[in-house]
Amino acid sequence: MTRPFEFRFRVRYGECDAQAVVFNARYAEYVDIAVNEYIRTLFGDYRNLLNQDMDIQVVSLTINWKAPALFDDVLCATIVPGRLGNSSFSLKLGFVRFGTDLEVANADITYVLIAPSTGNKQVIPDSTRALLEAGAPGVLISHAGETVG
Repeated sequence: MTRPFEFRFRVRYGECDAQAVVFNARYAEYVDIAVNEYIRTLFGDYRNLLNQDMDIQVVSLTINWKAPALFDDVLCATIVPGRLGNSSFSLKLGFVRFGTDLEVANADITYVLIAPSTGNKQVIPDSTRALLEAGAPGVLISHAGETVG
């Protein structure tokens, strides 16, 4: 079985709260950063979308917390395609602590495709739909500087 798209990053000190764990609001940022890497993997430079008069806007984000993440932890965000509609699509994310199976959080995010020139939603073109359906299985991007092995 092919592994899903994975983005690794390290928890920074300033992302933790007075309880010494990652502050809950930071997870929305983590979702955004991971999805940006995922979108870049699918479409190349984000300008490739904008140059086609396409952009995405968040319409829903649900986060479920399972365990705390701590300063200097390496988190692995996995992303798989979710529901694909006429003008919207969703992605499913999981966050685990690197080197373990400990699930820290999971999230579902839904985007609508818009035309920046008008601000109106638009139907997902067939070529874009194909990329979203396929996802990016097996791709690993790391910003963590972790030691493997």
